[in-house]
Amino acid sequence: MIATVVHTDELLQTVAAAVVGGIGITFAFSVGIWGAGQFTELSRHERPLAAMAAALVGVFALACVVAAVVIGIIVMTHS
Repeated sequence: MIATVVHTDELLQTVAAAVVGGIGITFAFSVGIWGAGQFTELSRHERPLAAMAAALVGVFALACVVAAVVIGIIVMTHS
């Protein structure tokens, strides 16, 4: 009998979760940066309602990034 050195299913799940998490966090962070940039640009052009909407989108995206990092740390420390 040959011993199982690598659990392929678990390895593929880990790789898939890392790819999805990495792309998701990167996208959310980029939306946060976009929101901050749009807030600045729209504020300069005296469009306060649109600037506030862009700021809210940016803050929500950055809050999602922080939440994902916190959840990741909690999951890693409780395993």
